[in-house]
Amino acid sequence: MIDLKALAEDAAYRAGAIRKGFDSADVDRLNALNEGFKASLAATESLRAESNAMSKAIGNAAPEERQAKIAEAGEFKTRLQESEESLAGLKTEMETLALTVPNPAHETVPDGGEDDYRVEKEVGEQTPEPKFNHAELGEHLSIVDTKKAVAISGSRFAYVLGDAVRMQFALVQWMMDRLSKHHFVPAVVPVLVREDMMVDAGFFPGDRDSVYELERDELFLVGTSEVGLAGLHRGERLDVDNLPLRYVGYSSCFRREAGTYGKDTAGLFRVHQFDKVEMFVYSHPDRSWDELELLLQLEEETFQQLELPYRVITVAAGDLGGAAAKKYDVEVWIPSEGRYRELTSCSNYTDFSGRRMGTRIKTDDGNVAVHTLNGTACAIGRTLLAIFENHQNADGSLNVPKVLQPYCGGLEVIEPR
Repeated sequence: MIDLKALAEDAAYRAGAIRKGFDSADVDRLNALNEGFKASLAATESLRAESNAMSKAIGNAAPEERQAKIAEAGEFKTRLQESEESLAGLKTEMETLALTVPNPAHETVPDGGEDDYRVEKEVGEQTPEPKFNHAELGEHLSIVDTKKAVAISGSRFAYVLGDAVRMQFALVQWMMDRLSKHHFVPAVVPVLVREDMMVDAGFFPGDRDSVYELERDELFLVGTSEVGLAGLHRGERLDVDNLPLRYVGYSSCFRREAGTYGKDTAGLFRVHQFDKVEMFVYSHPDRSWDELELLLQLEEETFQQLELPYRVITVAAGDLGGAAAKKYDVEVWIPSEGRYRELTSCSNYTDFSGRRMGTRIKTDDGNVAVHTLNGTACAIGRTLLAIFENHQNADGSLNVPKVLQPYCGGLEVIEPR
């Protein structure tokens, strides 16, 4: 839940929500609903106290007065019931609207939409266009087969085969080894979750169209292990001395890719089923921005060690998801397209999902929500295709990045079969 007090009293907080596209009129409506709810709550509690006093008075009344007091209490009970119903209605309306308010954008985030990002840095030399694009190379080396996957599952599915599978699990093990040195605890998480967990993690109601639903079972397939990791300490009060708590999750992920008809239909870039290694952090509010920079550093090191040219951008306010106060995208150069494409991102959700999940810490100011952060350690399919394009030889063979070779049994080059 958004911080309603800050939304009403902090001009910068309010402006941050509006910069993400939330209507200022709805901010005013929500503030009015909150004030009405608080007034109705006070009035209802006063009526409850008065009703309790009347009930006690009946027990203490003389026999000749009791019947009149019972009648009076009955009429009063009707007033109380009406007040309680009004309070419940106001609460539902307020909470429904509050769930649509995005986490306000941080002041360092640029204004604008998808094309208004700020480039922070570019690293590495842009690789020239290869003989094969990533989709063609997968077929040429017999390590990706989309045609057979389409035949059994429809568009945006793929078989990953042979040495590409060895590279996939090499990426996973390499990431786990690296992140363990930074005290990330490995986790394999549930990929089917209930609706309330999708709400608490900050994905519903905003991203509902992109999520697969198993209506019969009232479960949803996750698009990231972030959801399961967010639920790991749901409803708990964490020990401040144990923060930050860092986790690295591995899971298969699923996305409907709603609204992307005709985009990236070949290869592994935009598929319905994919695997990811995801970082997730529970942080003290005073240190969450330092944790965000650590996540970015770890993501950059991944591409540096894989020898992939990349750039870092700060996403503009209007292009941020509902939960993120600030997000960095790390985009890798795709030479066949002549442009950078997003492979990983990292975000600070501040207290947005911590509030929804009821995950808190005790401070001198009382119980406060923890800050949560997430970052893609490795989007496996997209990383494979970036390797296909940037490590391809002139004859169409593929060099295995040096850091992955020990995890691939010493494999150095993938040749056509």
